[in-house]
Amino acid sequence: MPATPDLSSLAELLAIMARLRDPDGGCPWDLEQTFATIAPYTIEEAYEVEDAIARNDMVGLKDELGDLLLQVVFHSRMAEESGHFSFADVAAGISEKMVRRHPHVFGDVAADHPETVSTNWESIKAAERAAKAGSSQDNVSPVLAGVTSGLPALLRAVKLQNRAARVGFDWPDKRPVIDKIKEELQELEHEIESGTAQTTAEEFGDFLFVVANLARHLKLDPEACLRAANRKFERRFTAMENILHADGKRLDDCNLATMDAAWDEAKRQEKKT
Repeated sequence: MPATPDLSSLAELLAIMARLRDPDGGCPWDLEQTFATIAPYTIEEAYEVEDAIARNDMVGLKDELGDLLLQVVFHSRMAEESGHFSFADVAAGISEKMVRRHPHVFGDVAADHPETVSTNWESIKAAERAAKAGSSQDNVSPVLAGVTSGLPALLRAVKLQNRAARVGFDWPDKRPVIDKIKEELQELEHEIESGTAQTTAEEFGDFLFVVANLARHLKLDPEACLRAANRKFERRFTAMENILHADGKRLDDCNLATMDAAWDEAKRQEKKT
C-alpha cells in the first residue's frame, strides 16, 4: 500500500488563503478578487505548467504546479465564503470521479490496454453527460454537450470533431481532410480578393477548423504543435537578431532581404547543433 501522504503543507496553504481573504486584516488585493478576475490567472498558470514540461524544467515545474494549486485553493476559498462548496468538496468530488471512471482498477471491469481504458472512460463520460439533464447546454446536441466554450479554440475544435467522429460523422482517413483544406484555402483566397471582412473571417475560421481536423487524423495536438512553432520562431528570431548584431547591424536599419539572409543563417546554425 502507498504511504499515507503528509497533508500538513496543504492544510497550511488553505490556512494562508483563508488569512489572505479575511476581511479583518487580510490582503486588499486578494479580498477584491472574484471568480472572473482570477480565471485568467488560472488559465495562465496551466500554460506555464505546460511550458515547464516542454523545457524539461523539473524545478520550474514544481513551482508552476504550486502556482496552479494556488488557483484551485483560491477559487475554492471564494466558493466556501459564498456558501457553495469548499476545497474538501472539490477533492472529494474528483476522488469519487476518478474511482468511478477507473472501474478496471477499483471495480471488476477488465481493461488490459490503454485503448480499452480510453473507450471505457469516454463511455462513462457520455453516461455522465446524459445524466446532466437541464444543464446550460440543453440547446446543444447531446453528442457535443459538455465541450466547454472556455477551451482554446483549436483544442475545442478537436474535441468537437472527436465527439462527432464517435457517431460516424468523420472522414475515413487524412486524404479527404487534406483535399478539404485545399478547398477551404481556395474559398479563403476568393474572400480575400472579393469578400467582406466578415466573410473573410468566417472562411479563415473554416480553414483553421479543417486544419485542426487534419491534426486529429495525424494524432497530433494542434495546440502543442502551434506552441512548439511559437517557441521555434522565438528561438530563430533571437538568433537572427544576434547574427545581425554581430555584424554591427540593428534590426531597425535592416531591410527584409538582409533579415531573411540572417534568418536562413540562424536556421543553418540550429541544424548543426
